[in-house]
Amino acid sequence: MSAAYSAPELMAVAMARSFNDGEVVVMGAVPALPLAACRLARALHAPHLSYIVGGSGTVNPEPDVLPHSSCDPDLAPAPCTLPLPDVVLLEGRGDALDVFCAGGLQIDAHGNCNLIAVGDWARPALRGPGTVGLPFLPVTRRSVLYTMTHTPRTFVERVDFVSGAGHAASPAEDRPYRGTGPALVVTPLATLDFDPTTKRMRLATVHPGATEVQVRESTGFALPEGPPAPETPEPSDEELGTLRRLDREGMLRE
Repeated sequence: MSAAYSAPELMAVAMARSFNDGEVVVMGAVPALPLAACRLARALHAPHLSYIVGGSGTVNPEPDVLPHSSCDPDLAPAPCTLPLPDVVLLEGRGDALDVFCAGGLQIDAHGNCNLIAVGDWARPALRGPGTVGLPFLPVTRRSVLYTMTHTPRTFVERVDFVSGAGHAASPAEDRPYRGTGPALVVTPLATLDFDPTTKRMRLATVHPGATEVQVRESTGFALPEGPPAPETPEPSDEELGTLRRLDREGMLRE
């Protein structure tokens, strides 16, 4: 990664570029990266983007410091704060939210996410917080997945438990999506999307400083072969300068 910016900063820029003006984005319990991306998009190309920060229910907050938690008191005051039951109802409606930003202990080849446990349920190697809001991924118009770790332990062929459903792996698993399902995955090494026919994850771009071989070796399933993946465009001076004004304490540079 370039000395001029960090991997999380590039990830925030890549996520921001995927958001469109007028969309409504919702994020989960660890909101620093998607919140930075939403605010960056609003500042540069999507002034009418709206976002809801997880458990706080705050709408379009502009905290001085990026929060570690969606319930951080720095998120208040905000232009509007929704009761948590109303946030859950909005997530389940299917017509109110455009983008759900989510992650997991595991993410598999079809974009299923696992926040429940890794390993056998009776004796898991790692236990997570549970499904939280991830069951609503299939009814949101599209989801953007992100993780700060790109390893074969995170990216697996099949998750041990499905917290948030991705694309169906076979006709037998077909699901009645209201939206398009997972659309983009952003990691410290690359961006990935999904083949429109097979619905399997594929390599979209490789971040500067990483290699395609490195990405493939760090993924626990085979990514489809094809022409060499292009390099992720680096942050522009405007993008990086704006992002750092929003991230005054440098959380994304740690």
